[in-house]
Amino acid sequence: MTTNFKPATVRDLDRINLRLSAETFALIDAARAGRPGNVSRNTWITEAIAEKLARETGANDRREEGRVANG
Repeated sequence: MTTNFKPATVRDLDRINLRLSAETFALIDAARAGRPGNVSRNTWITEAIAEKLARETGANDRREEGRVANG
């Protein structure tokens, strides 16, 4: 399978534009409102991405461990 994308240079901290529907913003804002303190959308989205990456990485790690154990 061939991927057709240009490698991008990413700095340590970089900005992106993210297009989300009004409904998604409303859901994010509702989730933020349920938390104590003032959590920005950026912080909430960053945390959500980190959680997803941790789940994906953890799932990959568990699959690799299974291959080694069953290998």
